[in-house]
Amino acid sequence: MTPIPTRNDRALALLRIAVGVLFLVFGEYKVADSKFVDSGFRYWIERFLQGGVYPFVAPVLRGPILAHAHAWAWLVALGELSIGIALALGICVRLASAFGLAFMLALLFSSNYPGPGAPLWQYFGAALDHLVLALCFGAFLAGRADAAFRIKLPWPARSASRSDPAARG
Repeated sequence: MTPIPTRNDRALALLRIAVGVLFLVFGEYKVADSKFVDSGFRYWIERFLQGGVYPFVAPVLRGPILAHAHAWAWLVALGELSIGIALALGICVRLASAFGLAFMLALLFSSNYPGPGAPLWQYFGAALDHLVLALCFGAFLAGRADAAFRIKLPWPARSASRSDPAARG
């Protein structure tokens, strides 16, 4: 038996849908317009390397990411689009949220370094643009973001005892 969505479940689902629509918009333009895949991705990686990348991430960006920029650009574009579709429709929400969280952390460590010797608060201030979405994905992972406003799949859902911690006892 599926538990009835609560007010908090519906609020979290609306936030999930809003974040999904954002990712749909950004993923769609990256897939539909070849500028991102052809040159935009490389431009942003090079810009991150000029200032903003955490020192431990710089070798990864300079090495395998730039060496295979075209493939990574497609992965980012299709990944954003997939995350957007999943969140907007309420399909595979936890999986999409896990990938979204990983993506936001990758962006945070690639572009939000406040510099050596910065006070602790500046690390949080510099990361706000990616940190807020990372926190949303964390909430979608921990909460029941898929409990309301989702597409019903033609195959049976997991049992309530597995998907609902309260039902486990």
